[in-house]
Amino acid sequence: MHSLGIPFLLLWLTWSHSCALGGKVNKHKPWIETSYHGVITENMDTVLLDPPLVALDKDAPVPYAGEICAFKIYGQDAPFEAVVLNRTSGEGVLRASSPVDCESQKEYTFIIQAYDCGAGPSGADWKKSHKAVVHIQVDDVNEFSPVFRESLYKASVTEGKIYDSILQVEAWDQDCSPQYSQICNYEIVTSGTPFAIDRNGNIRNTERLSYDKQQSYKIMVTAFDCGQKRAKEDVAVHIEVKPVCKPGWQGWNKRVDYEPGTGSKQLFPKMHLETCDGPLSGVKVMVELQTNHIGKGCDRETYSEKSLQKLCGAASGSTDLLPAPSPSTNWTASLLTDSGRDSDLIYRFDGRQAANVPDHVVPQNLTDQFTVATWMKHGPSPGLRAEKETLLCNSDKTEMNRHHYSLYVHNCRLVFLLRRDFTQVDTFRPAEFHWKLEQICDKEWHYYVINVEFPAVTLFVDGVTYEPYLVTDDWPIHASKIDTQLTVGACWQGGEVATPRFTQYFHGSLSGLTIRPGRIETQKVISCLQACKEGLDINSLESLAKDIKFHFNPAQSVLVVEGEDVDSINTAMTKVSYINSRQFPTAGLRRLHITTTVQCFGEDTCLSIPDIKAVVMVLPPSEPRITIIGSNRLVRPASDLRGPLGVAPFKELHITSTVMKGDSFGGFRRPGVMEVMHNLDYCDVLVIGEELNPDRESLEIHHSALLGKHLDATNSTSGISIYGVDSMAHYEQALRQVRYRNWRPATLSERRFRLTCSELNGRYTSNEFNLEVSVLHHSAPVEHVNHMAAQPQYMRPVHHPLMIHSLNSHIPGSAPPAATVVIVVCIAALVVIVVIGVYRIHATHQEGSRDEEEEVKDPEVDWNNSALTITVNPMENIRGQQALREEARDEEREEEEEGKDDELVGGVTSAESDNSDEEEDDDGREEMKERKQKGKLEWDSSSATY
Repeated sequence: MHSLGIPFLLLWLTWSHSCALGGKVNKHKPWIETSYHGVITENMDTVLLDPPLVALDKDAPVPYAGEICAFKIYGQDAPFEAVVLNRTSGEGVLRASSPVDCESQKEYTFIIQAYDCGAGPSGADWKKSHKAVVHIQVDDVNEFSPVFRESLYKASVTEGKIYDSILQVEAWDQDCSPQYSQICNYEIVTSGTPFAIDRNGNIRNTERLSYDKQQSYKIMVTAFDCGQKRAKEDVAVHIEVKPVCKPGWQGWNKRVDYEPGTGSKQLFPKMHLETCDGPLSGVKVMVELQTNHIGKGCDRETYSEKSLQKLCGAASGSTDLLPAPSPSTNWTASLLTDSGRDSDLIYRFDGRQAANVPDHVVPQNLTDQFTVATWMKHGPSPGLRAEKETLLCNSDKTEMNRHHYSLYVHNCRLVFLLRRDFTQVDTFRPAEFHWKLEQICDKEWHYYVINVEFPAVTLFVDGVTYEPYLVTDDWPIHASKIDTQLTVGACWQGGEVATPRFTQYFHGSLSGLTIRPGRIETQKVISCLQACKEGLDINSLESLAKDIKFHFNPAQSVLVVEGEDVDSINTAMTKVSYINSRQFPTAGLRRLHITTTVQCFGEDTCLSIPDIKAVVMVLPPSEPRITIIGSNRLVRPASDLRGPLGVAPFKELHITSTVMKGDSFGGFRRPGVMEVMHNLDYCDVLVIGEELNPDRESLEIHHSALLGKHLDATNSTSGISIYGVDSMAHYEQALRQVRYRNWRPATLSERRFRLTCSELNGRYTSNEFNLEVSVLHHSAPVEHVNHMAAQPQYMRPVHHPLMIHSLNSHIPGSAPPAATVVIVVCIAALVVIVVIGVYRIHATHQEGSRDEEEEVKDPEVDWNNSALTITVNPMENIRGQQALREEARDEEREEEEEGKDDELVGGVTSAESDNSDEEEDDDGREEMKERKQKGKLEWDSSSATY
C-alpha cells in the first residue's frame, strides 16, 4: 500500500488542482477500501486491520474539502470506535470501546464510512464515502483451566479380566479457541495403581485384578488443555472389583457369639445363596453342629451318674463301678482322669490301668434281668489281629481263669459275654452277643446300654436299638466255690499263671459305668440320660414357605432343609438357630459345617456349592458364688446331746447363690450382684478332728427328711453326705434336720464340723462353713431371792393363753372361794400335763419331716404361763438329770448287745433300713414315754400362786 501511496497522492493533487481551477469547492466524496479484516486480542483495545484504515479525498489539498474529519461505524452494539490520526493524510485507527471477550463473542462485522471536513470551517456541505465492511476476529487468551464434568466417577469390574476401557472421564475448558478449549491430555495422579488412561480419558486396567487381594480402588485423575494448563481440581475415580460369579452362600459370619441364658440365637440372619441365575429345580442344605470335643460328645449335664439317673426317673439300685475317688470309693484312685472336661468324670485307659471293684460293691444278685450302661470313646485298635479290650470283666479270683460275664471290644466289635452256672437243665445256652457298629471305633463319645432279658440281649447306642448280628451258644459253667473278681479296664487272670495279673487291657475313655440288677432300663430313661442340652433349632416355623421340608436327627445336631425355590431356602436358613438350655453351659467353640446340593431341571446336580465352616463361640457364663451362712457355734447341755433326737447343728443354716451381672447405664457398663436360684448336687458334712466313735456318738439324718425330694444320703464315721440334683431350698431343709447325738458326752467338750456344697459335680463349690458344737456339762449354783419364782437351768418360758383369773371376773371385788380355787388349780394342772404330753408326742412324730421347725427342746422345761407361776425345786431337776444319765447308760448297754457295727444311714441302721416308718415312730414314742416317766418335772401344787 505504501508503494502505491505516492503515485496515488500525485494523481489526487493533479485532480484537485484541476478542480480548483474550475472554481468549484468540495466536489468529491472521500474514498476508502471496500472491506477490512481485523484481529484483536481479548481484553486488549487495539485492532490490527488489513489494509490499514486510510481515507482519500480528491479535493485535497483544498482545506477542509480535501481533509478527512471522521470515521463512523454502523452496527448492532459493536464495541469499537474509529479515530482519525491525521486529517490531511486521512489515516485512522480502530479501537475497542469496551473490553472484548472471546468467550462471549468470537467475531464482529460492522459498516464503516469516512467523512471529509466539508466546504469550510463550519463543516457544512460535508461528504461521506461509500460503506466499507469490517470483519474483526477476537484472538483467545488461555485464561481458564480444564474442569471435569463429574465430581466423582464410579465403575465396577469383574476380577480376572483385562478391559480396553473400564470407564471414560471427560474434562472441558471455557476458553473460546480450539487451542485453549480442547483437552489434549489426561493423567493418573495416584501412583502404583494397576490402571492407565489415554488422551481421550479412557481408563483401563494394566493387570488382572483379584477380589481376594483388593476389593476396590480409588485413583485421582487430572487433565491438561492444549495450552498445557492443568485442571485446578483432580477428580476421584472409584473402581470396585467384583468376584467372578461363583455359586455359594454369601452374607454369613465365620463366628457367632452365644451368651448363656439368652435362649435361641440366629446363626445366619443375612445369609443367602448365590446361584448365578442358573435355572434350579431344588436345593438341599444340611447344617451340622459338631460338638464331639465338648465333654461326652456335646454339652450335657455334668452331674454324677446317680444324680442323673434320679433326674431321669431311672429305677434305684444301680451300682456305679467308676465313681469319683473318695475314702469309701478308693478303687478308682489309681486311674487316669481327664481333668479338662468341665467336671465330667471321665476315666482314660491307656492299656496299663485297671481297677478291682471291692467285693462289697459288686452286685451279687444278677438275675435274668439286668442292665449294663456306660459312656465310651474308642478308636481302632492297632495291628491286624488286635487283642480283646475289656471294659468290664467278672472272672475267677483264684485257681481258674473262667470269665463269668464281661463286656469287651474286639476288632471294632462290641461283645457281651454271659456264662450262666449249671442248673437242672444241662443244655447249650446263648453266651456271646456280638455287635458290629461304626460307632465303636469312630473316636467319638457314645452312650451304650445293654438290656439283658435272658436269653434276649438288646444294645442301645445313643438311644437307638441294635440287635446282635451274632449269638454264640456255649455250655454253662460248672458250679464252684471259687470267688470271683469284678474288674474295670482289664480282666483279672487269677489262675493258670504263676502270678495273678491283669490282661486284655482297654484303650479308650469310659464314664458312668453302672450295673443295675433285677431290672432293665426303659427307652425313655435311656434317651434322657444321653440327651444333649445344646443343638440346632428353627425359629418361627409358621413363617416358612409351604414347599420347605426339614428334619432333625434325634440329638438335634444335624438339620436338613429342602426346598424348590432359592428364596424360600434363603428365608429358612436365616431362621436356623443355636440353643443351649444349660444354666451354666460349657464355654468354648462349636463348629458348624454346612453342605449344599443343587438340582437343575433334567440333571442330577448342576452347580457345585462350596461347603461352609463356621463356629459358635459360647461365652463363659457368669459363675455363681454359693454362700453358706448361719451360726458358727452351738452350745447345748449334755442332756440335749443324750436325747433321742440329739441336736440339730445346722438349724439356722441358709444357702444363697449370687452372680455378677452387668447392666448399661449412661453408656457405661457397670457390674451388679444378682441372686439366682439353681440346683445343687451334693453337700458334705465332714467331721474335723477325730472321726466319730460309733460306740458313743452319731451324725445322721432321718429318711423322712428326704421324702419328696431328689435326695439321698450316706454317712460314716467321717461325716455325712447328702447328694442328688435338687434345689437349694430342699438342701436347706434337709441340712437343718441333720442330727448329732452323743449318749456319752461326759468326755466331750466340743465337736467341730465343716459343710461344703457343690453344683455341677464340683464345678462350682461353696465356701467352707465351719461349725463348733460345745457341750455345757453343768452350771454354777445360783442363789435366788425368791425361790418360788426360780426356774431350773435351761428352761425357757413359753406363753400359753390360759387365763385362770378370768373365771370369776364377773364378780367385781369378790375373792374366789377355796373350793373353787382348788378345782381350778387341779383343772389347770391337768390341762397343762395333757398339753405337755400331746405336744411331746406330736413333736417327736413330726421332728423328722418339718422343714422350718425350731430345735427340739425338753418339753417339760418349756412352759411358762403369764397367769400361772410354778415353783420348782432345783434338787428335783438334779434328780431328773441323774435319771437321764442312768437311762442313757441303760440304752448304751442295750445297743452294745444288739450290735456295734450297724451303720446309720438315713436315720436308721443298715439292718433296720427296710423297716416301716410306723415301727420307727412307735420306737420313738416308747423311748420318749420312758424318758418322760423318769425325768419329768414334779409339780408342787402347794407352791403355785395365782
